[in-house]
Amino acid sequence: MEQTIFNNRLSWLLVLILISFSKSVDAYKNYTVGDSLGWFDNLEKPHVNYDKWVANKKFSLGDFLIFNTDNNHSVTQTYNFTTYKSCDYNNALDNDTTQWVSADPSSTSIFPVSVAVPLLKVGPTYFFSSDYDGEQCENGQHFKINVTYGQGLPRALKDPSDDDSMAPTSPISGDEESAPDTIVPASFDHPRDVSTDDSPEPSNSISLSMFSKVLGIQLNWIFVMLALVFGIC
Repeated sequence: MEQTIFNNRLSWLLVLILISFSKSVDAYKNYTVGDSLGWFDNLEKPHVNYDKWVANKKFSLGDFLIFNTDNNHSVTQTYNFTTYKSCDYNNALDNDTTQWVSADPSSTSIFPVSVAVPLLKVGPTYFFSSDYDGEQCENGQHFKINVTYGQGLPRALKDPSDDDSMAPTSPISGDEESAPDTIVPASFDHPRDVSTDDSPEPSNSISLSMFSKVLGIQLNWIFVMLALVFGIC
């Protein structure tokens, strides 16, 4: 009888440990934008559909978006819907818009570019390619996401002067149900479902220092639980 009670308590302890680890290690994720299709407009890759890519994904503070593209495309992030709707970076404000990488029209060769963008603000966040007078943006190279608080920002990404991690509110927010006018080329076909082999699931990512801190906290709880279990028995 005592052995059965002990086994039951030990089973519950293991379940609690697994739940605790899964919540901590899965806190932050990397999302590859467009999966295997990358970050391009519909003229270059007719099957890309970023609204479809965003669907059913949950983005939180501390997550990263990985943009795999080339030096002919740009990555612009904004919290201003008006900037997003216009597909224009030139008149954007410094405090609400960031161009992470810009296109290089003068380049005589095309080479791959990869940029990792951290999600640092709660609320609507918009991405688009802003060069060539907005042509790429108008041809499907844009999307919007909603960032939730989740686990909050990891210490490495925190700005000491900004504790609430809230997205700035633009006085002219526009209609969030609208989107930049998209020109669909005649050759455009409906996006095909990408197989699991071609579209890997977002990988879990957590820094080594943070993992060691999490691991230390988890181990402390494990020792406490073990002491309680064996002390009672």
